[in-house]
Amino acid sequence: MTSALLAALAVTGCTNINPHYDAAKPHHTAEGFRNNYPPNPAYQRPELGFIEGWISRLKNWTTPSDSREPSAPILGVAPDLPFVSVNRSEPALTWIGHATFLYQTGTGVNILTDPVFEERASPLSFAGPKRHQPPGIALAALPRIDVVLISHSHYDHLSVDSLRALWRQEGGPPVMLAPLGVDLWLEKNITGGDRSKIVKLDWWDKTSIDGMEIQLLPVHHWSSRTPWDRNATLWGAFALKTAKSSFFFSGDLGYSKDIADIAARFNGFDLAAIGIGAYQPVWYRNSHVSPDEAVRIHRELKIKRSVGMHWGTFPMGQERLDQAPIDLAQARREQGVADDAFFVLRHGETYLPASNARRNGEQRSPSQ
Repeated sequence: MTSALLAALAVTGCTNINPHYDAAKPHHTAEGFRNNYPPNPAYQRPELGFIEGWISRLKNWTTPSDSREPSAPILGVAPDLPFVSVNRSEPALTWIGHATFLYQTGTGVNILTDPVFEERASPLSFAGPKRHQPPGIALAALPRIDVVLISHSHYDHLSVDSLRALWRQEGGPPVMLAPLGVDLWLEKNITGGDRSKIVKLDWWDKTSIDGMEIQLLPVHHWSSRTPWDRNATLWGAFALKTAKSSFFFSGDLGYSKDIADIAARFNGFDLAAIGIGAYQPVWYRNSHVSPDEAVRIHRELKIKRSVGMHWGTFPMGQERLDQAPIDLAQARREQGVADDAFFVLRHGETYLPASNARRNGEQRSPSQ
């Protein structure tokens, strides 16, 4: 299985040349991009060669996930489709799974973050991290999507099939906001060369769409889709501001001084979606934050309400699929954060920040 994955990835191997290279920007390189700050030495990754490193990653993808099974069933809920289908006036956040949310701005705009609806977060349909929970809303049941935010190129955040379906949606394709380099991937793999709906962003770049201001923010992470394109495309978080609210979407990130840099430019956020999973083994925390670090980010960015994501859907880390919410509760207690200030949703559940309320249909089992 591992050899088959390596062979499939090898087909797309190539030498990287960064077409967006700007020598005046320290995070740019001739081959791609790099982080603003060095990695945390406490999270030092074991020294592995190039091939050994990828074999280790692929084994993680293909190893049976019994040890990562949740300690209790993860129960989704039926989405409140009558509400989300027509909601144009109330800010609302619906968890579809992993890093995929439907964010309704309350100004008539529907936004989808990192849309992945496939059975596996993998380049192959028969191997790789398998979905534990079905999407909280089926792709075909979504309201028309106006904007898609893409944080980076990893398979659990960037999906060919999901994006192609959105490109063909009734009513016309959405605007797709992408970090540098991912725009070229979209042009090649999704839009058939049409760039009219693609907005490329560097760190700190802003764009305005339908009265919203959207900005790509620097965070500590990396990118790749093959063993040969590491950091060839940029990654980032998003800040979104409308007349009604502000929203922070973390994408994937490790805790770094980038958080202080973001805090210095923003006067807090009304709502956020922050990753809390895939933090074991400890060296994963150069790419993902632990629940404790996620709560620190919540406090340091002065966020009113945060929702934990990147857990309970795909077995990406070595912790149990439901361990992150347990550790999140402990982190809240230790840092003095109220239970209703940083919480998790069930797959399919909708959160209304203006009223601090939730909407959903009936509870369903993990197999539904």
